[in-house]
Amino acid sequence: MAAELKFGTDGWRGIIAWDFTFDNVHRMAQALADYINENAPSDEKGKMPKIFVGFDRRFMSDQFAEHIAHIFRSNKIDVTLSSVPVTSPVAACLSLNKFWMSIIVTASHNPSHFNGIKIKINGGAAPARVTKDIEALLGQNSVLKLYGYQPEQKDLTDLYFKYVESHSISKKLKNFKGKVVVDYMYGAAAGYVEHFLPSKQVIALHEEHDPTFGGVQPEPVEKNLSELKKTVVAKKAALGIAFDGDGDRVALVDEKGTYWTPCQVAGVVCDYLIKHKKLDGHIVQTVSMGYLLKRIARKFGLHFEEVNVGFKHVAERMNLDDVAFGVEESGGFAWKGNLPDRDGLTLALAFIEIMAATGKKASELYADLSKEYGTSVYMRRDIALAKSLDKNVLSEKLRKKMPKKINGHKVEEMLTFDGLKVILDNDEWLLIRPSGTEPLLRIYAETATKKDTLALLDLGEKTAASFCQK
Repeated sequence: MAAELKFGTDGWRGIIAWDFTFDNVHRMAQALADYINENAPSDEKGKMPKIFVGFDRRFMSDQFAEHIAHIFRSNKIDVTLSSVPVTSPVAACLSLNKFWMSIIVTASHNPSHFNGIKIKINGGAAPARVTKDIEALLGQNSVLKLYGYQPEQKDLTDLYFKYVESHSISKKLKNFKGKVVVDYMYGAAAGYVEHFLPSKQVIALHEEHDPTFGGVQPEPVEKNLSELKKTVVAKKAALGIAFDGDGDRVALVDEKGTYWTPCQVAGVVCDYLIKHKKLDGHIVQTVSMGYLLKRIARKFGLHFEEVNVGFKHVAERMNLDDVAFGVEESGGFAWKGNLPDRDGLTLALAFIEIMAATGKKASELYADLSKEYGTSVYMRRDIALAKSLDKNVLSEKLRKKMPKKINGHKVEEMLTFDGLKVILDNDEWLLIRPSGTEPLLRIYAETATKKDTLALLDLGEKTAASFCQK
């Protein structure tokens, strides 16, 4: 029986040689080809638009991408295959103004034995209606892969760099004189920062190609960044930057070697853009994010909205409404005037520009933010699941177990659209939800102190204990 292929939070992912196989990639490529031929608009001469296929640095990503492009060509689709590994933001950028759709072979931040496929349309992740239509086409037609139908190959990364430079970079960036340490985590973003900063200001870690990612999951979370933190302090650098495997997520470390949570990064950047760049519009974040943006929106009278986890939900809002700033908890950021998709490089360069424009150290920027909006201690705890869970059923069962008062504060609200988020009367909160990409139950919490945040995490784990592996 053929494996069931489903799109999750961000694309289709699977274990290489288990469910991410050439046979299954061929099935997915044919479904994509059928969708493109049925839905892509032709010009006045009847010519179909171009499609881009890219790949990251994972094991055999280039070969999987070549097979996808070959199948597209066999189905009479005008396709360009990247000749070099690229990041997901490159694919997103190319889908914005040069190609109708971009496909990239990547499993983002997943461990090295995973691979996957992401789809980009109009500069962002394909919405759920598109991925559902593609799933419906799986197996409808036999795979068409004709001998000799090889795609053209090009390196189009310069188009992305030009886009970033024209949309995100100001002259103030040139005023930055400090050094930055960049942990590329062996991913596809290797060398990207050096396109915008002199090489003498960049200390690169793990820029070489290693499909095993050095034995570490290429996810820019604190537990994976000990070398980055130590190097920042040892080299007296102004900032540490870490990219995930496909370059759309980013993490920052200040000059003291302190890891910043996405909540802290988003707060500093969003507050600066509103105050100094006159950014205006809605603020949208995934439900797994914290209260700093809510407080910023409250201060400036901006509409604030929380959506399901997965940046594609933020991107949908950015395409439909006047969204000023969008963010997800795993390190994905975007704002008006740039790609409607997360882009680690754009965020990193924007933060460096903020430091240059204000003349302040990274730690000073967060200290100022804390004085104005309060301290944020945000943590996540992952627990292995015994079995897959229905989010709606889980949310309702957890809701009934929750006390009416937690950490001395009344429960103000409970959100149940993506797991259960319990919000207290002082904005502090707890979220319990199954991961959309891994067999894990994720528990998130944010308060003003480490002690209270850990207490919320413990409460979440205790409440959800019966659903987890022992």
